[in-house]
Amino acid sequence: MESVVDVKWTGNMVFEASVEDHRLVMDLDEARGGGNKGPRPKPLMLASLGGCTGMDVISILKKMKIVPDFFNMHILGEQTGDHPKKYSRIKIIYEFKGENLPLDKLNKAIELSQDKYCGVSAVYKKSIDITYEIRMLS
Repeated sequence: MESVVDVKWTGNMVFEASVEDHRLVMDLDEARGGGNKGPRPKPLMLASLGGCTGMDVISILKKMKIVPDFFNMHILGEQTGDHPKKYSRIKIIYEFKGENLPLDKLNKAIELSQDKYCGVSAVYKKSIDITYEIRMLS
């Protein structure tokens, strides 16, 4: 199975990606010569990881008949100081809220995502240390 994404330069530092019939604009902030018309590419790597693992976790929890009232993730990426600047560590904070959310089941869903299902995690783990924590919100 092949995925194709087209990325077109539209001027200055703006690039427009066509992803599965959706448009995504990337740009630099003004301090770096851009117009801040969209996010930077590297933080989109974190968003991709969040989307991948988040979809896994919700899908697995639904199969366990567990549906949280609230689910959110904070993905924190630590970059190296030297070029090429890249993520050396990523921490995912999974936040849940709801009644009858067994911690062991939440952890199992996250572990399955991280170790078996999330293709983004699988690729990133080859060169980036990925950790996570679970926070229960009241």
